Amino acid sequence: MDTRLQRRVQRYGWDLAAEDYEQLWQAQLAPAQVALLAGAALGAGEEVLDVACGTGLVSFAAATAVGPTGRVLGVDLSGHMVEAARRRVRHELGQNLHFARMDAEALALPEASFDAALCALGLMYVPNPLQGVREMRRVLRSRGRIGLAVWGERARCGWASVFEIVDAEVRSDVCPLFFQLGQRDALAQLCAAAGFGGIVQRRISAVLGYEDGDQACDAAFVGGPVALAWSRFDAATRARARERYLAAIEPWRHGSRYEIPGEFVVVHAVAA
Repeated sequence: MDTRLQRRVQRYGWDLAAEDYEQLWQAQLAPAQVALLAGAALGAGEEVLDVACGTGLVSFAAATAVGPTGRVLGVDLSGHMVEAARRRVRHELGQNLHFARMDAEALALPEASFDAALCALGLMYVPNPLQGVREMRRVLRSRGRIGLAVWGERARCGWASVFEIVDAEVRSDVCPLFFQLGQRDALAQLCAAAGFGGIVQRRISAVLGYEDGDQACDAAFVGGPVALAWSRFDAATRARARERYLAAIEPWRHGSRYEIPGEFVVVHAVAA
């Protein structure tokens, strides 16, 4: 897929997903986000960049960690995600937390301006992930830390069939390289290529719990990476896709509830 088209698909797709994202994914992504923040070891007074911040789930936790003397900037390609995060700031009066719409591959930020950079489950959507990590390296101060989280091996993510189901209904792959960074030590190698050292990688097994099939399907189609394609499906196509997805996740149904396996890869490193 052309990189400009890929950016447009991600931007407008996540605009559509913004309203439903937290209620469908907050609990499911928590293990990766907790591990990401723990390994980053953020301290009081530090300045932190959260790339592909979405609605700010990691940004708000980081702001708590750095305290009132610190600063957190969350950036995302989706304007609707950024606005959702800003609404929460206004509601909670987060004085040390700000959000801006920004491309991860071209951060409009000065060099050496942050102590730590985080990216929780956003790097899979960047057309050139190496460039994205290099940009995070550029804005870090000497010995600044980076924390990255991506989805793991495709075979260990029970919900992964959503991509082939949607791809069967559209002209091009929705997220052709989605699981690439979760293979073996691909994410660690990416950090090394971008100029980081002291690299530590770990894999985290998780269970994505949903109350029923409707909630599981909404998470897969409405509040996630295929939202743009889903928005263009007619009723018959949606019914067909939902039926195929429910059949794919049937092995993990327990009564009305679904417990779908997932895997995350989390890497922490230091700017060399």
